[in-house]
Amino acid sequence: MRLLTKHCLPGKESVPVRYLCVFLFMLGAALTSYSFKQQFAFQTLSSSVVNTDSHDIYQIIFYYSWLPRIVLAIICGAALSLAGLLMQQVLRNPLVSPATLGVATGSQLALFLTTLFAPEWLSIGSDWIAMLGGSCAVLMVFMLSWKRGLAPLIVVLAGLVVNLYFSSINSALLLFYQEELKGLMVWGAGSLDQNSWTGVSYLLPRLGLVLAITVLLLRPLSVLDLDERSAKSLGAALHHLRFIGLALAIFLTGCVVSVAGVISFVGLVAPALAKLLGARTLKQRMIWSPLLGALLLLCTDLFVQLISDQLPSLVPTGATTALLGAPLLLWLIPRLEMGRQFPADKPAALPISRAGRPLALLSALFLLLLVLSVLALVAGQGATGWEWPSASLINTAYEWRLPRILAAISAGVLLALAGSIIQRLTGNPMASPELLGISSGSAMGLIATLWLFPMASLFMLCVAGICSALLVLALIVMLNQGNGFRSDRLLLTGMAVTALFEPVSSILLANNHPRGQQMLAWISGSTYYMDYTLAIVAGSLAMMMLFVSRLFIRWLEIFPLGDVTALSLGVGTRRARLILLVFVALLTVVSTLIVGPLSFVGLLAPHMARMLGFARAGHQMLAASLLGGGLMVLADWVGRQILFPQEIPAGLVASLIGGTYFMWMLRKA
Repeated sequence: MRLLTKHCLPGKESVPVRYLCVFLFMLGAALTSYSFKQQFAFQTLSSSVVNTDSHDIYQIIFYYSWLPRIVLAIICGAALSLAGLLMQQVLRNPLVSPATLGVATGSQLALFLTTLFAPEWLSIGSDWIAMLGGSCAVLMVFMLSWKRGLAPLIVVLAGLVVNLYFSSINSALLLFYQEELKGLMVWGAGSLDQNSWTGVSYLLPRLGLVLAITVLLLRPLSVLDLDERSAKSLGAALHHLRFIGLALAIFLTGCVVSVAGVISFVGLVAPALAKLLGARTLKQRMIWSPLLGALLLLCTDLFVQLISDQLPSLVPTGATTALLGAPLLLWLIPRLEMGRQFPADKPAALPISRAGRPLALLSALFLLLLVLSVLALVAGQGATGWEWPSASLINTAYEWRLPRILAAISAGVLLALAGSIIQRLTGNPMASPELLGISSGSAMGLIATLWLFPMASLFMLCVAGICSALLVLALIVMLNQGNGFRSDRLLLTGMAVTALFEPVSSILLANNHPRGQQMLAWISGSTYYMDYTLAIVAGSLAMMMLFVSRLFIRWLEIFPLGDVTALSLGVGTRRARLILLVFVALLTVVSTLIVGPLSFVGLLAPHMARMLGFARAGHQMLAASLLGGGLMVLADWVGRQILFPQEIPAGLVASLIGGTYFMWMLRKA
């Protein structure tokens, strides 16, 4: 007993954690009592404990639904927190978790694919299939960040891109197989609904097994609190420890996903809170992290049950944890110690060789955009197969295809401009409107407006999108002005804002509402709903923004040289950054209004321009705009033809292309 106390019980420094746990326990007890009183009488409890009456509907609900759900919430919260703790310990990174490393979405994708194309494999166990998907996600993250020594920010960025990549594939599957995956939509958003004790009996022994193994490895894992050299000098087999720790974390996550779906942020927030509130050693965090996670998820689920009767739509527990966890992550980021990457005074990477004749190359890019536009206009499939230019086809092309082409070009130009400005502004070649959360912020405002006001005018949508984007921008500025808008902090803040968007789409999918399906198509980046009026307005705005961007060329030429140089040349860095960020927000809002929150076009087009040798700010923005427009036209055309008559939204095609490029770039960095 003395040995157990010495090695496992927390010390005095963890008192704030105790206070938080006591508060959450009291809150959970109060919510549990209220939920029970709302649904059952006291006689239900006493009778069901002694002998369950199979003819009493209230006893059946209590024993086989309400009580298993409470127990499952406790187990899932503890399991995800333990998985997050293991990941943070072995990678020495306070921002990794099953959600940020893409383990949850990888597990979900594996289960989706198996359900659709190999359902017989489910007989071997859904946990093993989910574990395989999660392992693939972590392997991809390791491959992308290994050359950088698993640097904290690089690991987080790699996990973010893998998460977005897998989410795009999941969205495409949900679009094409809505009937087949209808039953998995609520589960995919993180549902704890139960009709038996099967989930509890499945997860409890697995959690106990992983916990027992972790306790046995407690001393070796504690060595990982030291730096690499000190740990090796003590004889720790770091590679073996990392492999075992990650394997246990992935196994736990796969088990939870196979039973309850994707539940975000519990595995990140609970260990981080435990450490911030005094649990400094691994022994202390081993106790307080699972306890905090269990209580957090329990209170969240009870809160969901409390408000579910008051809402017209279903709100899954997993989506609610993300809605509550993302703001908490914003609070945690400034307080967590992260290795500094991409400092603000570091010049952005420039191409090795510059284009000798940039105007000629720009003309070639314009010609390429024109050729792609003509191809998308006159070439395509119809009822009789591939069709070639004819009188009837030309009429169809002008009526249906031309507005979509104009919209795709406009969105590509706007996102490319935004990406070029952000990359030169931050000195970070991996920045884009999507990664800073501006696209997601704008989309959330637009979705809320469309949901509350189905007949909203274009002016109302513009106002809502601009206000939500500026709100996100104000949040980014408020959280980062103290550190001088450091690039790594900007990206981490954007990651948290982007995470807020995921539960919104999950709620839409879980309710299977016709309006939600239409919004899903728009969120995925479809140009299907474009008409001539909207296309002309979009093109005019894109041209206007392109001309306005020329006013900022001097600033964008100076910023990559570093803050010291910019100040010596009379540029007020804070004021200039604020103005440029506002302009980027406007660019992103307009592009989001056109075709939804596209992914990676704002990253891919500026990089392609730099690879072609466009080093000067003005030339790079023009080249990126032409390339962005061409990429969007190509993505829209490919999405319309590859699975004809079904259609893949241009945003999903662009995100798959851009995500592949992003991973290639991280791998080569």
